[in-house]
Amino acid sequence: QVHLVESGGGLVQPGGSLILSCAASGFTLRYYQIGWFRQAPGKEREGVSCISSSDGSTNYADSVKGRVTISRDNAKNTVYLQMNSLKPEDTAVYYCAADPISGGLGYLEYDYWGQGTQVTVSS
Repeated sequence: QVHLVESGGGLVQPGGSLILSCAASGFTLRYYQIGWFRQAPGKEREGVSCISSSDGSTNYADSVKGRVTISRDNAKNTVYLQMNSLKPEDTAVYYCAADPISGGLGYLEYDYWGQGTQVTVSS
């Protein structure tokens, strides 16, 4: 059974950094398209970053480009999201998602989701 667990969220001051983890079980993560998404209260879920299963290519939303890095550790079956220079508008619940075929930054493309981890950027 596909299972994803996010961790690493928390309260951070503006300008700070966080590393989010997405640990997978029940499947081999490197064979899946993986995406990170976020949802702030009252807003639609939006894609943050994704990594391809085929060649490890990555993509980022314009709102986080240059501040965020997605990476994958195949030995740990885990995907990470390194976030730097955090802003209050980055506050949201962050989710990782997986799909054996589809990918990209559209949340409708993914079949499997974690439970989310809260990121709050505030002084």
